[in-house]
Amino acid sequence: MNARGLHGLKMITSDSHSGLKAALKTVFGSIPWQRCQFHLQQNAGAYVPKKAMRSEVAQDIRDIFNAPSKLEAERLLKLTCLKYEEKASHLSEWMESALPEGFSVFDLERSCWTKLRTTNMVERQNREILRRTRTVSIFPNEASLLRLASAILMELDETWIATKRVYLSV
Repeated sequence: MNARGLHGLKMITSDSHSGLKAALKTVFGSIPWQRCQFHLQQNAGAYVPKKAMRSEVAQDIRDIFNAPSKLEAERLLKLTCLKYEEKASHLSEWMESALPEGFSVFDLERSCWTKLRTTNMVERQNREILRRTRTVSIFPNEASLLRLASAILMELDETWIATKRVYLSV
């Protein structure tokens, strides 16, 4: 990545895949990492002991991530962990260790928060590649799949350039 001219990174947002995290740490060790807040919200469901609690837990997590500052998010997290300590101890423990991985965005300018807190843009690109490769369904070899995926990404890039759209201006 660095050899190809990638520079100026302020933060990297991804899911919590251990291989990806290790690779990012190796290549971009000094760049802060942010766990996708959307994926954290989804992962919380595995720790909610009763279905009836899901919407309440989801709202509590949204409140934490929508806090006006990192300090307030940390305060809300502590209160939320205490709230669930008795009735959902595994959830409380998970929240205490996992949710702070979604707080790196608070260290950036507030105008960046909504666009950098999730992996939405990458997820959208992945859905487009999946949609187009499913249409083809069978590729004669790996190189043909790579050519199609590369063409899709180049097309998306050209669309952004042609429309002069800016995802994030810092």
